[in-house]
Formats: sequence, C-alpha cells, structure tokens
Amino acid sequence: MTGTGAHAAVEWLASVAPDPAACRWEWERNPQGIALLPAGKRWDVLILPGELGYPTLDVLTRLIDRPGPVLADFGDARMGFFVPPGTAARWLGTGVRGAGQGTWIVIPYPGRTVGGVRWLIQPDGSGTLTDATVLELAMHEAAAARSAYGGGDCD
Repeated sequence: MTGTGAHAAVEWLASVAPDPAACRWEWERNPQGIALLPAGKRWDVLILPGELGYPTLDVLTRLIDRPGPVLADFGDARMGFFVPPGTAARWLGTGVRGAGQGTWIVIPYPGRTVGGVRWLIQPDGSGTLTDATVLELAMHEAAAARSAYGGGDCD
C-alpha cells in the first residue's frame, strides 16, 4: 500500500491514539514500525488461532469483496480480525480471544513489512471492518471443512 491509501490508513489507525499527532510522529520514526493502539474505540479485534484463522480468511474473502483489516503475528500462531467496537465484549466463541475496550494492540505501520506482526489485509482508511456475524459464519464453515478433512479440533 502506497500513497493516499497508506496515508488514509495511518490517519484512521492513529485517530484512536490518546495523541494522534504524537502517535504518527513516533510511529513513522520507529525503526520497528509498530505502535501500541487502544482497541474499543473505532474497532475491536477478534484473535483466532492461525490454524483456524487462515481457513476462515479464505472463506471470508469468498463471501465478501473486502473484509476489514487482518493481522498475523510472527510464526502465524494467531490472526486478528478487525470488527466493530463492542464485539469483543459480546463474543462467546471458544478459542477466540477478544480485544476491546481497555485493551491495546500492537499495530504495524501500513505499507511496511517488519518482523513480527504484519498485515494480511491492510486497513483502507475508510473504516471498513468485518461484520462479526459474517466472520462467525466463515469460522463455522472453515472449522467444518477442517473437521471433514481430518484437521481435528480447532481450539
């Protein structure tokens, strides 16, 4: 992501910081290219184990044109799907952790590839998020397919 798209994504992400201007300044100069940002304002993050997250992302991208942002951690052990605020507080899914109000997320600078956390789907800056109901349906389909092919338990 370059140009206007990256700038819009940076602005959208940094807008949740206690001091957005200071966040942008530090983030752009941080050699690791990461920022710690609060969840629960513009987005929550549902964190799935990688073995369920990747098949879920495959299903999700077949269901909708543009899912919301998705992060993966180093080693692909976990994936974070950006969903509407308040979702984490209501989520009851086993094996899925929620980051919402009162939690902070390590966020890589859009358009940069750094070690560790990285974007699988970068934010577009418009506020596009994945609908939690659609994400849940994609998770069920992914888990069912995994089970049908002998993938075992996803928890």
